[in-house]
Amino acid sequence: MKVAERFGSGHRILVTGGAGFVPSHLVDALIARGCTVVALDNFVTGSKENVAHLLELPTFTLVEADISEGLPTHHPAMAERFDAILHMASPASPTDFDQLPVEILRVGSVGTLHLLDRAAADGARFLMASTSEAYGDPKEHPQRETYWGNVNPIGVRSVYDEAKRFSEAATMAYHRYRGLDSAIVRIFNTYGPRMRPDDGRAIPTFISQALRGEPITVHGTGNQTRSICFVEDLVRGILLLLDSTETGPINCGTEHELSMRQLAELIVSLSDSTSQVTYITRSSDDPEMRRPDLTLARNLLGYEPAVAPEDGLRRTIEYFRARLG
Repeated sequence: MKVAERFGSGHRILVTGGAGFVPSHLVDALIARGCTVVALDNFVTGSKENVAHLLELPTFTLVEADISEGLPTHHPAMAERFDAILHMASPASPTDFDQLPVEILRVGSVGTLHLLDRAAADGARFLMASTSEAYGDPKEHPQRETYWGNVNPIGVRSVYDEAKRFSEAATMAYHRYRGLDSAIVRIFNTYGPRMRPDDGRAIPTFISQALRGEPITVHGTGNQTRSICFVEDLVRGILLLLDSTETGPINCGTEHELSMRQLAELIVSLSDSTSQVTYITRSSDDPEMRRPDLTLARNLLGYEPAVAPEDGLRRTIEYFRARLG
């Protein structure tokens, strides 16, 4: 299966959350294709540093705005039609769930509706970044897109889980009833350069602790598993879905499944750290296991992850080493 490039030179793309971790890598890839990209971000969790290397390019515009308040129509970059809109905006870490719950709910509800209206008006392809959190603490393993999930709708993680599930429902409603050209990607655990060291997710936390020689704090017994995907692989999968005519949802990630204990030990080894693994209380509704079934991504998009965990983690460790001094 080969998906032909659909968006490239001459196409205008809007990326929300464009200064964030994953979206900034997507912006790089779109710019490299020759697209004109408008990145919209309110910098609650995104950073201008992630796109600083693009600021002088005529094909890139950074707009500071909160899509929960509506699109900034006063900005000249927003006046022209977009060929595609990638809705990537949302705080996404456990720390954010505690500190930004209402913001997460708003960007995944009214923010999504604002963007769907704009996509419908422009006749743009709309790609919505959903999450493996849509499956909750799954009773099916690996998780297929047909699985409806096991989600606590009022738990501590629910602000993110339910915001994304609402966004999926809204996207499908616009697709079915307004004929919107849309796609949903369910993103599994992704890591790489430009992650925030203090965002509360396992990999940046473990790397930061290892480089400082601090104890590696693993939640619970450390037997819970995650499948980790290097950002380069994820970006390739998202662009394949964008270029296709598929609606999804389609899982994107890897099948490199590790326990949290194994992940912590691997990071200690790769960073030549003297840190020891310690165990702390496990947070509520923490999923026991996560691994995507990639059958649809392979069959419909020709997607195949290529970066081994050791290689991706080495690159990520070096990024953090440079930042932490």
